[in-house]
Amino acid sequence: MTDQTNNSQARVFKIGTSTIVEDESMSGLDLDAVKQILQRTYPEVAHATVREVTLEDGSTCYHFIPVAGKKG
Repeated sequence: MTDQTNNSQARVFKIGTSTIVEDESMSGLDLDAVKQILQRTYPEVAHATVREVTLEDGSTCYHFIPVAGKKG
């Protein structure tokens, strides 16, 4: 039996100027589940628009773009 290595690239999540690289706690979770985790620290993620970009190294980067809301 041969050992198989995991060749999948870690996902990257960008929220404003913050960059979060996927770790074991987010591995295997879909994007909605990751949003639930991230919005505990970054509440703007709850209603953000998500843009998916493939980076040069083959990994996927998700940009969370906040939606402008009403003030007051």
